[in-house]
Amino acid sequence: MRTLISFSLLKQLFDRRGGLAIASGILIALSFPNPGLSFLAWIALIPLLIALEESSPRIAFRIGLTCGITAYAIILYWLNIVFTRYGHLPWLVSIPAYLMLVLWLALFYGLSTYIARLGELIGIKAAFTLPVAWVAFDFIRSFLFSGFGWAMLGHSQFRTLPLIQIADLAGVYGITLLIVLTNIVLYRALRAVSGAGVRYPVKSAIILLALLLGTLFYGFNRLNEVETPHSKPLRVALIQGNIAQDIKWSPEFREQTLDTYERLTREASKGGVDLIVWPESAVPFFFQDEPLQAERLRNLARDMHAYLLFGSPAHELRNGRSTLLNSAFLISPSGETVGRADKLHLVPFGEYVPLGNILSFINKLVVGIGDFSPGERAVPLNMGSTKLGIQICYEIIFPELAREYVQAGARVLVAITNDAWFGRSSAPYQHLAISVFRAIETRTPLIRAANTGVTSIVDENGHIHTMTNLFVEAYRTGDIRPGRGTSLYLTIGDAPAWFCVLLTAGIALLGWFKRNKLRPDQDKKNSF
Repeated sequence: MRTLISFSLLKQLFDRRGGLAIASGILIALSFPNPGLSFLAWIALIPLLIALEESSPRIAFRIGLTCGITAYAIILYWLNIVFTRYGHLPWLVSIPAYLMLVLWLALFYGLSTYIARLGELIGIKAAFTLPVAWVAFDFIRSFLFSGFGWAMLGHSQFRTLPLIQIADLAGVYGITLLIVLTNIVLYRALRAVSGAGVRYPVKSAIILLALLLGTLFYGFNRLNEVETPHSKPLRVALIQGNIAQDIKWSPEFREQTLDTYERLTREASKGGVDLIVWPESAVPFFFQDEPLQAERLRNLARDMHAYLLFGSPAHELRNGRSTLLNSAFLISPSGETVGRADKLHLVPFGEYVPLGNILSFINKLVVGIGDFSPGERAVPLNMGSTKLGIQICYEIIFPELAREYVQAGARVLVAITNDAWFGRSSAPYQHLAISVFRAIETRTPLIRAANTGVTSIVDENGHIHTMTNLFVEAYRTGDIRPGRGTSLYLTIGDAPAWFCVLLTAGIALLGWFKRNKLRPDQDKKNSF
Protein backbone atom coordinates (compact mmCIF):
# COMPACT_ATOMS: atom_id res chain seq x y z
CA MET A 1 0.00 0.00 0.00
CA ARG A 2 2.81 2.41 0.90
CA THR A 3 4.47 1.66 -2.46
CA LEU A 4 1.24 2.40 -4.33
CA ILE A 5 0.77 5.68 -2.47
CA SER A 6 4.36 6.71 -3.16
CA PHE A 7 3.99 5.85 -6.84
CA SER A 8 0.76 7.82 -7.05
CA LEU A 9 2.36 10.84 -5.39
CA LEU A 10 5.38 10.61 -7.66
CA LYS A 11 3.16 10.44 -10.72
CA GLN A 12 1.20 13.47 -9.53
CA LEU A 13 4.37 15.46 -8.88
CA PHE A 14 5.88 14.47 -12.20
CA ASP A 15 2.74 15.47 -14.07
CA ARG A 16 3.00 18.96 -12.56
CA ARG A 17 6.71 19.08 -13.17
CA GLY A 18 6.23 17.68 -16.65
CA GLY A 19 3.97 20.56 -17.63
CA LEU A 20 6.62 23.06 -16.56
CA ALA A 21 9.32 21.14 -18.43
CA ILE A 22 7.18 21.14 -21.57
CA ALA A 23 6.68 24.91 -21.22
CA SER A 24 10.46 25.37 -21.12
CA GLY A 25 10.87 23.14 -24.16
CA ILE A 26 8.38 25.24 -26.12
CA LEU A 27 10.10 28.49 -25.16
CA ILE A 28 13.49 27.07 -26.17
CA ALA A 29 12.14 25.98 -29.55
CA LEU A 30 10.57 29.39 -30.21
CA SER A 31 13.92 31.09 -29.65
CA PHE A 32 15.33 29.43 -32.79
CA PRO A 33 14.53 30.22 -36.42
CA ASN A 34 11.74 30.24 -37.25
CA PRO A 35 10.15 32.26 -35.55
CA GLY A 36 13.52 33.14 -34.02
CA LEU A 37 12.33 34.90 -30.85
CA SER A 38 15.85 34.87 -29.48
CA PHE A 39 15.01 36.82 -26.30
CA LEU A 40 12.97 33.85 -25.08
CA ALA A 41 16.15 31.83 -24.54
CA TRP A 42 17.02 34.12 -21.61
CA ILE A 43 13.87 33.13 -19.70
CA ALA A 44 13.09 29.75 -21.25
CA LEU A 45 14.60 27.67 -18.45
CA ILE A 46 12.69 29.32 -15.59
CA PRO A 47 9.74 26.85 -15.74
CA LEU A 48 12.27 24.01 -15.89
CA LEU A 49 14.05 25.31 -12.80
CA ILE A 50 10.73 25.55 -10.94
CA ALA A 51 10.01 21.94 -11.89
CA LEU A 52 13.39 20.88 -10.50
CA GLU A 53 12.67 22.23 -7.01
CA GLU A 54 13.03 19.57 -4.31
CA SER A 55 13.48 16.83 -6.87
CA SER A 56 15.75 13.83 -6.64
CA PRO A 57 18.47 13.46 -9.30
CA ARG A 58 16.42 10.72 -10.94
CA ILE A 59 13.35 12.94 -11.22
CA ALA A 60 15.57 15.82 -12.36
CA PHE A 61 16.78 13.63 -15.22
CA ARG A 62 13.20 12.92 -16.27
CA ILE A 63 12.30 16.61 -16.10
CA GLY A 64 15.29 17.58 -18.26
CA LEU A 65 14.49 14.76 -20.66
CA THR A 66 10.90 15.98 -21.01
CA CYS A 67 12.11 19.51 -21.72
CA GLY A 68 14.58 18.25 -24.33
CA ILE A 69 12.03 16.04 -26.06
CA THR A 70 9.63 18.96 -26.34
CA ALA A 71 12.26 21.37 -27.62
CA TYR A 72 13.77 19.08 -30.24
CA ALA A 73 10.45 17.63 -31.35
CA ILE A 74 9.52 21.19 -32.39
CA ILE A 75 12.93 22.33 -33.65
CA LEU A 76 13.53 19.22 -35.78
CA TYR A 77 10.02 18.71 -37.17
CA TRP A 78 11.50 19.13 -40.65
CA LEU A 79 13.25 15.75 -40.40
CA ASN A 80 9.98 14.17 -41.46
CA ILE A 81 10.12 16.16 -44.71
CA VAL A 82 13.55 14.68 -45.39
CA PHE A 83 12.54 11.15 -44.42
CA THR A 84 9.22 10.95 -46.25
CA ARG A 85 9.49 13.22 -49.28
CA TYR A 86 13.12 12.57 -50.20
CA GLY A 87 13.93 9.41 -48.26
CA HIS A 88 10.71 7.79 -49.46
CA LEU A 89 10.10 6.31 -46.04
CA PRO A 90 6.53 5.61 -44.91
CA TRP A 91 5.28 7.64 -41.95
CA LEU A 92 5.30 4.49 -39.82
CA VAL A 93 9.08 4.42 -40.23
CA SER A 94 9.72 8.16 -40.40
CA ILE A 95 8.07 9.04 -37.09
CA PRO A 96 10.01 6.46 -35.00
CA ALA A 97 13.30 7.49 -36.67
CA TYR A 98 12.57 11.15 -35.95
CA LEU A 99 11.60 10.42 -32.36
CA MET A 100 14.75 8.35 -31.81
CA LEU A 101 16.94 11.32 -32.76
CA VAL A 102 14.83 13.66 -30.63
CA LEU A 103 15.18 11.29 -27.67
CA TRP A 104 18.93 11.02 -28.20
CA LEU A 105 19.39 14.79 -28.10
CA ALA A 106 17.01 15.13 -25.16
CA LEU A 107 19.16 12.72 -23.14
CA PHE A 108 21.81 15.43 -22.88
CA TYR A 109 19.27 17.84 -21.36
CA GLY A 110 18.37 15.14 -18.87
CA LEU A 111 21.99 14.50 -17.99
CA SER A 112 22.56 18.23 -17.46
CA THR A 113 19.69 18.56 -14.99
CA TYR A 114 20.72 15.30 -13.29
CA ILE A 115 24.25 16.60 -12.66
CA ALA A 116 22.96 20.00 -11.56
CA ARG A 117 20.59 18.44 -9.03
CA LEU A 118 23.24 16.01 -7.84
CA GLY A 119 25.62 18.91 -7.28
CA GLU A 120 22.96 20.88 -5.42
CA LEU A 121 22.41 17.98 -3.03
CA ILE A 122 26.07 17.99 -2.01
CA GLY A 123 26.21 21.73 -1.53
CA ILE A 124 27.34 23.01 -4.95
CA LYS A 125 25.10 25.79 -6.23
CA ALA A 126 23.12 25.24 -9.41
CA ALA A 127 24.38 28.63 -10.63
CA PHE A 128 27.68 26.80 -11.12
CA THR A 129 26.68 23.22 -11.88
CA LEU A 130 23.90 23.72 -14.45
CA PRO A 131 25.73 26.11 -16.83
CA VAL A 132 28.87 23.97 -16.67
CA ALA A 133 26.98 20.69 -17.18
CA TRP A 134 24.86 22.17 -19.99
CA VAL A 135 27.97 23.26 -21.89
CA ALA A 136 29.71 19.93 -21.22
CA PHE A 137 26.86 17.83 -22.62
CA ASP A 138 26.29 20.18 -25.57
CA PHE A 139 29.94 19.70 -26.42
CA ILE A 140 29.82 15.93 -26.01
CA ARG A 141 26.84 15.60 -28.33
CA SER A 142 28.69 17.65 -30.92
CA PHE A 143 31.09 14.77 -31.56
CA LEU A 144 29.70 11.59 -29.96
CA PHE A 145 28.63 8.97 -32.54
CA SER A 146 29.48 11.25 -35.50
CA GLY A 147 28.06 14.27 -33.65
CA PHE A 148 25.06 16.53 -34.16
CA GLY A 149 25.74 19.99 -32.76
CA TRP A 150 22.44 21.42 -34.01
CA ALA A 151 20.41 24.08 -32.15
CA MET A 152 22.57 24.73 -29.12
CA LEU A 153 21.18 27.51 -26.95
CA GLY A 154 23.91 29.92 -28.03
CA HIS A 155 22.95 29.50 -31.70
CA SER A 156 19.63 31.24 -31.01
CA GLN A 157 21.52 34.53 -30.55
CA PHE A 158 23.09 34.60 -34.02
CA ARG A 159 21.69 38.05 -34.77
CA THR A 160 22.73 39.63 -31.45
CA LEU A 161 26.17 40.63 -32.70
CA PRO A 162 27.59 42.43 -29.61
CA LEU A 163 26.82 39.38 -27.50
CA ILE A 164 28.22 36.66 -29.74
CA GLN A 165 31.63 38.21 -30.46
CA ILE A 166 33.03 36.13 -27.57
CA ALA A 167 32.68 33.12 -29.87
CA ASP A 168 36.25 33.88 -30.97
CA LEU A 169 37.29 33.11 -27.38
CA ALA A 170 35.14 30.16 -26.31
CA GLY A 171 33.02 29.23 -29.31
CA VAL A 172 29.23 29.08 -29.08
CA TYR A 173 29.61 27.46 -25.67
CA GLY A 174 30.45 30.77 -24.02
CA ILE A 175 27.10 32.22 -25.09
CA THR A 176 25.26 29.08 -23.98
CA LEU A 177 26.84 29.34 -20.52
CA LEU A 178 25.71 32.97 -20.19
CA ILE A 179 22.14 32.09 -21.19
CA VAL A 180 21.85 29.26 -18.65
CA LEU A 181 23.38 31.36 -15.86
CA THR A 182 21.01 34.25 -16.62
CA ASN A 183 18.01 31.92 -16.38
CA ILE A 184 19.17 30.68 -12.98
CA VAL A 185 19.75 34.17 -11.56
CA LEU A 186 16.34 35.38 -12.79
CA TYR A 187 14.67 32.28 -11.37
CA ARG A 188 16.32 32.75 -7.97
CA ALA A 189 15.40 36.44 -7.95
CA LEU A 190 11.76 35.65 -8.77
CA ARG A 191 11.72 33.00 -6.07
CA ALA A 192 13.05 35.49 -3.52
CA VAL A 193 10.53 38.17 -4.56
CA SER A 194 7.65 35.68 -4.30
CA GLY A 195 8.29 35.26 -0.57
CA ALA A 196 9.61 31.71 -0.77
CA GLY A 197 11.96 32.44 2.10
CA VAL A 198 15.19 32.28 0.13
CA ARG A 199 17.91 34.86 -0.21
CA TYR A 200 18.37 37.03 -3.23
CA PRO A 201 21.10 35.61 -5.50
CA VAL A 202 23.42 38.55 -4.87
CA LYS A 203 26.72 36.79 -5.53
CA SER A 204 25.43 35.02 -8.64
CA ALA A 205 23.91 38.27 -9.91
CA ILE A 206 27.17 40.15 -9.45
CA ILE A 207 29.09 37.45 -11.30
CA LEU A 208 26.50 37.41 -14.09
CA LEU A 209 26.52 41.20 -14.37
CA ALA A 210 30.31 41.23 -14.60
CA LEU A 211 30.25 38.54 -17.30
CA LEU A 212 27.55 40.28 -19.31
CA LEU A 213 29.23 43.69 -19.09
CA GLY A 214 32.57 42.15 -20.03
CA THR A 215 30.96 40.28 -22.92
CA LEU A 216 29.20 43.37 -24.27
CA PHE A 217 32.26 45.57 -23.80
CA TYR A 218 34.33 43.06 -25.75
CA GLY A 219 31.61 42.70 -28.37
CA PHE A 220 31.11 46.41 -29.05
CA ASN A 221 34.86 46.91 -29.06
CA ARG A 222 35.27 44.21 -31.71
CA LEU A 223 32.44 45.58 -33.82
CA ASN A 224 33.76 49.15 -33.67
CA GLU A 225 37.36 48.19 -34.25
CA VAL A 226 38.82 49.78 -37.35
CA GLU A 227 41.41 47.48 -38.85
CA THR A 228 44.17 48.55 -41.18
CA PRO A 229 43.49 47.01 -44.60
CA HIS A 230 45.74 43.97 -44.89
CA SER A 231 44.52 42.51 -48.17
CA LYS A 232 42.67 43.42 -51.33
CA PRO A 233 38.86 42.92 -51.22
CA LEU A 234 37.38 40.18 -53.37
CA ARG A 235 34.25 40.62 -55.42
CA VAL A 236 32.15 37.46 -55.16
CA ALA A 237 29.03 36.20 -56.93
CA LEU A 238 26.96 33.48 -55.27
CA ILE A 239 24.54 31.61 -57.50
CA GLN A 240 21.28 30.00 -56.34
CA GLY A 241 19.97 27.81 -59.16
CA ASN A 242 16.83 26.53 -57.39
CA ILE A 243 16.99 23.13 -59.06
CA ALA A 244 14.22 20.85 -57.81
CA GLN A 245 15.59 17.84 -55.95
CA ASP A 246 13.44 15.32 -57.83
CA ILE A 247 14.95 16.34 -61.19
CA LYS A 248 18.43 17.28 -60.05
CA TRP A 249 20.07 14.02 -61.12
CA SER A 250 17.88 13.29 -64.15
CA PRO A 251 20.03 13.16 -67.32
CA GLU A 252 17.27 14.82 -69.37
CA PHE A 253 17.45 17.93 -67.16
CA ARG A 254 21.25 18.22 -67.21
CA GLU A 255 21.38 20.83 -69.96
CA GLN A 256 18.57 22.83 -68.37
CA THR A 257 20.44 22.86 -65.06
CA LEU A 258 23.65 24.10 -66.65
CA ASP A 259 21.73 26.68 -68.68
CA THR A 260 20.21 28.04 -65.46
CA TYR A 261 23.54 28.35 -63.70
CA GLU A 262 25.27 29.86 -66.72
CA ARG A 263 22.51 32.44 -67.23
CA LEU A 264 22.54 33.50 -63.56
CA THR A 265 26.35 33.59 -63.56
CA ARG A 266 26.52 35.91 -66.55
CA GLU A 267 23.94 38.23 -65.00
CA ALA A 268 25.75 38.30 -61.65
CA SER A 269 29.14 38.93 -63.24
CA LYS A 270 28.27 41.93 -65.41
CA GLY A 271 30.14 44.36 -63.18
CA GLY A 272 33.14 42.06 -62.92
CA VAL A 273 33.82 39.56 -60.13
CA ASP A 274 36.82 37.68 -58.76
CA LEU A 275 35.07 34.52 -57.58
CA ILE A 276 31.86 32.77 -58.65
CA VAL A 277 30.40 30.11 -56.36
CA TRP A 278 27.83 27.48 -57.29
CA PRO A 279 26.20 25.26 -54.63
CA GLU A 280 26.84 21.68 -53.57
CA SER A 281 26.37 19.22 -56.44
CA ALA A 282 25.39 22.07 -58.77
CA VAL A 283 27.08 20.12 -61.57
CA PRO A 284 24.96 16.94 -61.83
CA PHE A 285 27.64 14.75 -63.38
CA PHE A 286 31.21 13.67 -62.77
CA PHE A 287 33.25 16.69 -63.81
CA GLN A 288 36.29 14.43 -64.12
CA ASP A 289 34.60 12.19 -66.70
CA GLU A 290 32.70 14.61 -68.95
CA PRO A 291 35.27 16.51 -71.07
CA LEU A 292 32.69 18.29 -73.26
CA GLN A 293 30.63 19.53 -70.34
CA ALA A 294 33.79 20.34 -68.40
CA GLU A 295 34.99 22.50 -71.27
CA ARG A 296 31.76 24.44 -71.09
CA LEU A 297 32.55 25.30 -67.47
CA ARG A 298 36.13 26.21 -68.32
CA ASN A 299 34.95 28.53 -71.07
CA LEU A 300 32.53 30.20 -68.66
CA ALA A 301 35.39 30.93 -66.23
CA ARG A 302 37.45 32.33 -69.12
CA ASP A 303 34.57 34.51 -70.33
CA MET A 304 33.94 35.90 -66.82
CA HIS A 305 37.68 36.33 -66.12
CA ALA A 306 36.97 34.86 -62.71
CA TYR A 307 37.56 31.81 -60.56
CA LEU A 308 34.63 29.39 -60.69
CA LEU A 309 33.92 27.11 -57.71
CA PHE A 310 31.21 24.45 -58.00
CA GLY A 311 30.07 21.27 -56.31
CA SER A 312 30.35 17.97 -58.17
CA PRO A 313 30.66 14.30 -57.28
CA ALA A 314 34.17 12.94 -57.74
CA HIS A 315 35.99 9.66 -57.55
CA GLU A 316 39.50 8.42 -56.94
CA LEU A 317 41.33 5.17 -56.41
CA ARG A 318 42.09 4.21 -52.80
CA ASN A 319 43.86 0.96 -52.17
CA GLY A 320 42.96 -0.17 -55.65
CA ARG A 321 39.24 0.53 -55.21
CA SER A 322 37.15 3.32 -56.72
CA THR A 323 35.93 5.72 -54.03
CA LEU A 324 33.06 8.19 -54.42
CA LEU A 325 33.46 11.67 -52.97
CA ASN A 326 31.23 14.70 -52.47
CA SER A 327 33.53 17.43 -53.72
CA ALA A 328 34.05 20.97 -54.95
CA PHE A 329 36.29 21.96 -57.88
CA LEU A 330 37.92 25.32 -58.52
CA ILE A 331 38.64 26.54 -62.07
CA SER A 332 40.93 29.50 -62.68
CA PRO A 333 40.19 32.45 -65.02
CA SER A 334 42.42 30.73 -67.56
CA GLY A 335 40.25 27.61 -67.47
CA GLU A 336 42.65 25.40 -65.53
CA THR A 337 41.50 23.16 -62.69
CA VAL A 338 43.18 24.63 -59.61
CA GLY A 339 42.20 21.87 -57.22
CA ARG A 340 39.52 19.82 -55.52
CA ALA A 341 38.22 19.85 -51.93
CA ASP A 342 36.43 16.78 -50.61
CA LYS A 343 33.72 16.67 -47.96
CA LEU A 344 35.28 15.44 -44.71
CA HIS A 345 32.24 14.84 -42.49
CA LEU A 346 29.47 12.90 -44.20
CA VAL A 347 25.79 12.72 -43.26
CA PRO A 348 24.96 9.35 -41.64
CA PHE A 349 22.26 7.49 -43.61
CA GLY A 350 22.27 10.35 -46.13
CA GLU A 351 25.67 9.90 -47.77
CA TYR A 352 26.70 6.62 -46.19
CA VAL A 353 25.34 3.88 -43.95
CA PRO A 354 27.22 3.60 -40.64
CA LEU A 355 28.45 0.07 -39.96
CA GLY A 356 27.48 -0.76 -43.52
CA ASN A 357 28.73 -4.36 -43.25
CA ILE A 358 26.42 -4.96 -40.29
CA LEU A 359 23.51 -2.73 -41.35
CA SER A 360 23.58 -3.74 -45.01
CA PHE A 361 19.78 -4.10 -44.99
CA ILE A 362 19.38 -0.35 -44.42
CA ASN A 363 19.21 1.82 -47.52
CA LYS A 364 20.29 5.42 -47.45
CA LEU A 365 17.48 7.80 -46.55
CA VAL A 366 18.05 10.08 -49.53
CA VAL A 367 18.48 9.24 -53.16
CA GLY A 368 21.97 9.81 -54.49
CA ILE A 369 24.46 8.20 -56.79
CA GLY A 370 26.11 5.89 -54.30
CA ASP A 371 27.76 5.59 -50.93
CA PHE A 372 30.34 8.32 -50.40
CA SER A 373 33.61 8.20 -48.52
CA PRO A 374 35.00 11.14 -46.55
CA GLY A 375 37.92 13.22 -47.76
CA GLU A 376 41.27 12.53 -46.16
CA ARG A 377 42.27 16.02 -45.03
CA ALA A 378 41.35 19.70 -45.16
CA VAL A 379 42.83 21.11 -48.37
CA PRO A 380 42.28 24.86 -48.97
CA LEU A 381 41.92 25.82 -52.62
CA ASN A 382 44.23 28.56 -53.84
CA MET A 383 42.80 31.43 -55.89
CA GLY A 384 45.85 33.57 -56.39
CA SER A 385 46.78 35.34 -53.18
CA THR A 386 43.82 33.97 -51.19
CA LYS A 387 43.07 30.44 -50.04
CA LEU A 388 39.51 29.16 -49.70
CA GLY A 389 38.32 26.74 -47.03
CA ILE A 390 35.48 24.71 -48.52
CA GLN A 391 32.79 23.26 -46.27
CA ILE A 392 30.08 21.24 -47.95
CA CYS A 393 26.54 21.29 -46.55
CA TYR A 394 26.29 19.78 -43.06
CA GLU A 395 30.03 20.22 -42.45
CA ILE A 396 29.48 23.83 -41.44
CA ILE A 397 27.96 22.76 -38.10
CA PHE A 398 31.34 21.40 -36.98
CA PRO A 399 33.60 24.22 -35.71
CA GLU A 400 36.69 22.02 -35.68
CA LEU A 401 36.54 21.71 -39.48
CA ALA A 402 36.40 25.46 -40.06
CA ARG A 403 39.27 25.84 -37.61
CA GLU A 404 41.27 23.19 -39.44
CA TYR A 405 40.84 24.96 -42.79
CA VAL A 406 41.85 28.36 -41.40
CA GLN A 407 44.84 26.86 -39.63
CA ALA A 408 45.82 25.35 -43.00
CA GLY A 409 45.86 28.83 -44.55
CA ALA A 410 42.28 29.52 -45.67
CA ARG A 411 41.30 33.18 -45.37
CA VAL A 412 37.78 32.88 -46.77
CA LEU A 413 35.33 30.16 -45.74
CA VAL A 414 33.04 28.94 -48.51
CA ALA A 415 29.94 26.95 -47.55
CA ILE A 416 28.18 25.24 -50.44
CA THR A 417 25.00 23.37 -49.69
CA ASN A 418 21.85 21.85 -51.09
CA ASP A 419 19.13 22.55 -48.55
CA ALA A 420 16.37 21.45 -50.92
CA TRP A 421 16.03 18.36 -48.70
CA PHE A 422 14.53 20.56 -45.98
CA GLY A 423 11.64 21.86 -48.06
CA ARG A 424 9.96 25.11 -47.01
CA SER A 425 10.82 24.67 -43.37
CA SER A 426 12.84 26.33 -40.62
CA ALA A 427 15.87 24.12 -41.26
CA PRO A 428 17.66 26.35 -43.84
CA TYR A 429 17.48 29.28 -41.42
CA GLN A 430 18.68 27.14 -38.52
CA HIS A 431 21.54 25.98 -40.75
CA LEU A 432 22.46 29.59 -41.57
CA ALA A 433 22.33 30.58 -37.88
CA ILE A 434 24.92 27.94 -37.02
CA SER A 435 27.22 28.97 -39.88
CA VAL A 436 27.42 32.55 -38.54
CA PHE A 437 29.46 31.28 -35.60
CA ARG A 438 32.10 29.75 -37.88
CA ALA A 439 32.90 33.22 -39.21
CA ILE A 440 33.23 34.77 -35.74
CA GLU A 441 35.17 31.88 -34.21
CA THR A 442 37.84 32.04 -36.90
CA ARG A 443 37.51 35.77 -37.70
CA THR A 444 37.15 34.74 -41.32
CA PRO A 445 34.39 35.88 -43.70
CA LEU A 446 32.01 33.18 -44.86
CA ILE A 447 30.18 33.08 -48.17
CA ARG A 448 27.33 30.62 -48.59
CA ALA A 449 25.83 29.37 -51.86
CA ALA A 450 22.73 27.19 -51.49
CA ASN A 451 20.79 25.46 -54.25
CA THR A 452 17.39 26.58 -52.96
CA GLY A 453 18.51 29.08 -50.27
CA VAL A 454 19.55 30.59 -48.01
CA THR A 455 22.44 32.09 -50.02
CA SER A 456 24.27 34.74 -48.02
CA ILE A 457 27.45 36.69 -47.25
CA VAL A 458 28.64 36.80 -43.62
CA ASP A 459 31.54 38.97 -42.55
CA GLU A 460 34.14 38.07 -39.91
CA ASN A 461 31.98 39.67 -37.21
CA GLY A 462 28.99 37.50 -38.05
CA HIS A 463 27.01 40.24 -39.78
CA ILE A 464 24.80 38.82 -42.53
CA HIS A 465 25.14 41.38 -45.32
CA THR A 466 22.74 39.79 -47.77
CA MET A 467 20.53 36.72 -48.03
CA THR A 468 18.11 35.22 -50.53
CA ASN A 469 14.62 33.85 -50.12
CA LEU A 470 13.87 30.15 -50.34
CA PHE A 471 13.06 28.33 -53.57
CA VAL A 472 13.72 31.14 -56.02
CA GLU A 473 16.34 31.59 -58.72
CA ALA A 474 18.67 34.24 -57.38
CA TYR A 475 22.23 35.47 -57.02
CA ARG A 476 24.01 37.70 -54.56
CA THR A 477 27.16 39.75 -55.11
CA GLY A 478 29.33 41.61 -52.67
CA ASP A 479 32.81 42.54 -51.57
CA ILE A 480 34.61 40.64 -48.84
CA ARG A 481 38.02 41.18 -47.32
CA PRO A 482 39.95 37.98 -46.51
CA GLY A 483 40.46 37.37 -42.81
CA ARG A 484 43.73 37.45 -40.89
CA GLY A 485 43.39 33.94 -39.52
CA THR A 486 43.91 35.06 -35.92
CA SER A 487 41.69 34.42 -32.90
CA LEU A 488 42.09 32.81 -29.51
CA TYR A 489 39.62 30.11 -30.53
CA LEU A 490 41.88 29.13 -33.42
CA THR A 491 44.68 28.61 -30.90
CA ILE A 492 42.93 26.86 -28.02
CA GLY A 493 39.95 25.35 -29.83
CA ASP A 494 37.39 23.79 -27.53
CA ALA A 495 39.61 23.83 -24.44
CA PRO A 496 36.96 25.79 -22.43
CA ALA A 497 34.32 23.19 -23.32
CA TRP A 498 36.70 20.37 -22.37
CA PHE A 499 37.27 22.12 -19.04
CA CYS A 500 33.50 22.07 -18.48
CA VAL A 501 33.52 18.33 -19.24
CA LEU A 502 36.20 17.78 -16.60
CA LEU A 503 34.31 19.88 -14.06
CA THR A 504 31.11 17.97 -14.79
CA ALA A 505 32.87 14.64 -14.34
CA GLY A 506 34.29 15.92 -11.04
CA ILE A 507 30.84 16.99 -9.83
CA ALA A 508 29.41 13.59 -10.77
CA LEU A 509 32.14 11.66 -8.95
CA LEU A 510 31.96 13.88 -5.87
CA GLY A 511 28.19 13.57 -5.88
CA TRP A 512 28.25 9.78 -6.00
CA PHE A 513 30.69 9.60 -3.09
CA LYS A 514 29.07 12.23 -0.87
CA ARG A 515 25.46 11.35 -1.54
CA ASN A 516 25.88 7.95 0.06
CA LYS A 517 26.42 9.77 3.35
CA LEU A 518 23.25 11.86 3.09
CA ARG A 519 20.14 10.93 5.07
CA PRO A 520 17.43 9.40 2.85
CA ASP A 521 15.15 12.39 3.39
CA GLN A 522 17.80 15.03 2.83
CA ASP A 523 17.26 15.13 -0.91
CA LYS A 524 13.98 16.94 -0.45
CA LYS A 525 15.39 19.46 1.99
CA ASN A 526 17.70 20.95 -0.58
CA SER A 527 16.10 23.55 -2.79
CA PHE A 528 17.23 23.81 -6.38
